[in-house]
Amino acid sequence: KNELEDLSFAELNPEARESITSRLQFLRDEGKDNVETIVNELKETLAEQTIKAEVYGREKSPYSIWRKSQKKNISFEQVSDIIAFRIVVDTVEDCYRALGVIHGAYLMVPGRFKDYISTPKPNGYQSLHTGVIGPERQRIEIQIRAKRMHEVAEMGVAAHWQYKQNTDPKSGRQYRWMRELLDIMEHADNPEDFLEHTKLEMFPDQVFSFTPKGEVIALPAGATAIDFAYAVHSEIGDTCVGTKINGRPMPLRTVLENGDQVEVITSPAQTPSPTWENFATTGKARACIRRFIRLKQREEYITLGKSILERGFQKEGYEFAEKAFDDVLTIFNAESTEDLYSEVGAGHINGRDVIEAVFPGTKEERHSSKVVQLFRRRSKKKKADDQSTSVPIKGLIPGMALHFAGCCHALPGDRIVGIVTKGRGLTIHTIDCVTLEEFADTPERWIDVSWEEDADNERRAGRIEIVVTNEPGSLGELSMVIAKNDGNINNLKITNRSQDFFDISVDIEVHDLKHLRNIIAALRASPVINTVERVRG
Repeated sequence: KNELEDLSFAELNPEARESITSRLQFLRDEGKDNVETIVNELKETLAEQTIKAEVYGREKSPYSIWRKSQKKNISFEQVSDIIAFRIVVDTVEDCYRALGVIHGAYLMVPGRFKDYISTPKPNGYQSLHTGVIGPERQRIEIQIRAKRMHEVAEMGVAAHWQYKQNTDPKSGRQYRWMRELLDIMEHADNPEDFLEHTKLEMFPDQVFSFTPKGEVIALPAGATAIDFAYAVHSEIGDTCVGTKINGRPMPLRTVLENGDQVEVITSPAQTPSPTWENFATTGKARACIRRFIRLKQREEYITLGKSILERGFQKEGYEFAEKAFDDVLTIFNAESTEDLYSEVGAGHINGRDVIEAVFPGTKEERHSSKVVQLFRRRSKKKKADDQSTSVPIKGLIPGMALHFAGCCHALPGDRIVGIVTKGRGLTIHTIDCVTLEEFADTPERWIDVSWEEDADNERRAGRIEIVVTNEPGSLGELSMVIAKNDGNINNLKITNRSQDFFDISVDIEVHDLKHLRNIIAALRASPVINTVERVRG
């Protein structure tokens, strides 16, 4: 590891490395790196207390010195502890005895002591670290470890495996880090993913959290509750719906601190959300989330693509049959019918092109400059129960193959249209959204879609703009009216403020368009509300 770091440092930052090596040579010439003298004095100090120990001394590597100067924001010349010493003893008890002797003989540097024996690093590393003003009044770093720990530190966790059968089963925690690397390899789809995820684990500052049963979970500093869930087990992470940190319900994005007790709440119905990747920090968590999203997204693309083609058959008056695609798979470079569905759902293949290949002679005129008006007229004429040729969006998970445009905030009950985007799937707009004009020249991307009557009773965010009287209690009144009408404020932003009024943009989670209209009517009846309008793109 040290050799790889130093070679990389020489390649990536040759000027800094040269400066440090010159500084080290100057100290050698001045006799300020008297390693042998200090080693002998440390040996004598320990021997006086009947502690049998091997003592080694070395200069720190140029990369190690540079990293310390960067971390502490000081110059190379200000890095004082450039010499490190290692004390190797027989037992764990001797480690702590040696620490006591060293601290009794030399002045300890505050803030430099770390106990990696009681709380090992995830890769199995164990040692006591301390800094003292040692012999020759020189600041030095000392590592104290037992012989078994020294083997693991110098030759890797595999060096100690030959003893595994004779150890206590609890010693399996020493191999946790290696198992986690194997987990990342299993869940990463390619070498680039593996490299991206494992590099997150290379040089972390650590945070130690606990399960309700007292098991220690070591994570990089900045890790969140979702990282903790995946560290316990990948299935726990996949089905996590919430956490309790120190007994209090907390969001999955909560950053953990040392000593936190974390209880993970799971549900068999839960699956990873695409948003989790925004706050997951560990390689294992990100790899598991990405792998699930890729698999689930393909399922969603298949469902959407099949639905688009089914509606295409209905428009042409044919009964849908999967065998009809057997003869056209090669035309679209698809290995199977599912591959064809997936490519159509993802927007890489236009569904109308597939229909025309299956049924030659059914070519449809798709280049009308009046496509926006055509869809709007068709939407107005359509009866509520006439959805036979529309693609239903029920059951598709937002964020996978289905996306809702942020310009018009469509709600169940709105007349809607879908725009196919390559590699993204279907984006839903309200039929009167002004953004649709941007797609007028690409009518082949337009898909007739519908909510379906029995849509799931989930909430979606609609946006309204409100002008409120600038007086005490106005915002409270606004919030109370929304809450009384079963609305939930998702986001609130004051867009303009004057002496008499506030202009406020509010995103409200509602069940459907009717629900939002009821809230708007209630707001208009409030004496502190001047105007209320829905934002429609």
